[in-house]
Amino acid sequence: MREIILSESAPKAIGPYSQAIRTRDLLFLSGQVALDPASGQMIVGDVREQTERVLKNLQEVLEAADSALERVVKTTVYLKDMNDFAAMNEVYGRFFTADPPARSTVEVARLPRDARVEIDAIALI
Repeated sequence: MREIILSESAPKAIGPYSQAIRTRDLLFLSGQVALDPASGQMIVGDVREQTERVLKNLQEVLEAADSALERVVKTTVYLKDMNDFAAMNEVYGRFFTADPPARSTVEVARLPRDARVEIDAIALI
């Protein structure tokens, strides 16, 4: 079983991929960058503001699949600059307060739309 998840409250995919795929009791969420869902444009701001928008976008996709941040089991954070780690981590910690998921964080050369941060996730349904 494979079901495509689409949230109108999150940015539309900017390529040939789905916002998320549900398979049995797992949900695989594509990476989100700090796109404003209404305009489709990258928000202006530092890594804190971008991380908040990214996590809100992920939250919308999770809700469209009848899941929630509390059900996320793994995330991968992609940072344009590892010097932004502490600022990203501060915001991330506000969204995952109790029993946070497993996480990997890596620095990358470049992200879509020159974002400062991108996050993908795996969650339970």
